Amino acid sequence: MNEVVISGVGLWHPADVITNEELVGAYNAWAARENHRNADAIAAGETTEIPLSSAEFIEKASGIRQRYAYVKDGILDIDRMRPRLPERGEDALSHQAEIALNAAVPALAAAGKSAADIDLVIVSCAYTQRAYPAIAIEVQAKLGIDGAGFDMLVACSAATFALQRAHDAIAAGSARAVLVINPELTSPQVNYRDRDGHFIFGDVATAMVLERAETCTALHSYTVLGTRARTVYSNNIRSNFGYLSYADDSNPYAADKLFHQNGRRVFKEVCPMAADHLLAQIQSVGLAVADIRRWWLHQANINMNQLIVRRLLGTEPSQDVSPIVLDEYANTASAGSLIAFALHHEDLKAGDHGVICSFGAGYSIGSLVLRKR
Repeated sequence: MNEVVISGVGLWHPADVITNEELVGAYNAWAARENHRNADAIAAGETTEIPLSSAEFIEKASGIRQRYAYVKDGILDIDRMRPRLPERGEDALSHQAEIALNAAVPALAAAGKSAADIDLVIVSCAYTQRAYPAIAIEVQAKLGIDGAGFDMLVACSAATFALQRAHDAIAAGSARAVLVINPELTSPQVNYRDRDGHFIFGDVATAMVLERAETCTALHSYTVLGTRARTVYSNNIRSNFGYLSYADDSNPYAADKLFHQNGRRVFKEVCPMAADHLLAQIQSVGLAVADIRRWWLHQANINMNQLIVRRLLGTEPSQDVSPIVLDEYANTASAGSLIAFALHHEDLKAGDHGVICSFGAGYSIGSLVLRKR
């Protein structure tokens, strides 16, 4: 079995920012208009009043202060409340391939690798903009990689599950180096008219290069000591958008077709699952919680992250021990833990240990234990 290392990471975010205040302003204006239109029905008890939101509520509930948007235009328009993305022709580079490349190129540079060194491209994220051809194959062609590519969809655990697939391919000898990309174009699947969900997601792209230890020349690299993945079926986080809407005559853009969740149930059920998963993962590679220098956790909710690490450490986690990037990036689906890694990994010393972990819809939990080389 080949020893596998992470040798490069890339991070890209759009230029446009949407603050909590902007988002709440648009949502509240829409809610007030709808409540006014339905005032008689609300008074008669035939429908319920749409609740208003606040920037303070969002930050307290999630830790989010802003998010990046691939296309901001349209999201704050109360007559639209979704991004206005121009459709591209079939011969043009797709939106998702474009943002994937924006992360892939710096990841390759950080690893000191060229297209000739890569055998496999995996694009893994919560949503892809089409069923086929795979976004990964489009990226592979654009980069000039002679190998294979495929897409994976594992919601918020897509990145860690893909990293495990990459690790296994290299360890088994079927690939020399693998490029894993997470182009999280989440804004088109957000229901900006849902008080409990309109603030959660932001757009971003991350990428990692994994390779055999013997070929690694990167300045910062991490040996993968172990990987672990687990899924437990749950309906508490769903997105039902799909091609069957064409056949079952349902509204393909109805609220249930967009992201929705039972947040309280998710919090209650996922936190202990994630803590137990992490403890088992660390112990399986012969380490103890005290041996972990840094926890790069999924960035879904600051309260979830703090609770999970607190259960493991027995103390309140610091930004140094468990970095939070939610305030700037919001929840970026599978990319969150990799953003935390990208921004907070170069300061670790040789021999230091860290854990990348994601958790989300499915339920799905994935993790990798790393050691700085």
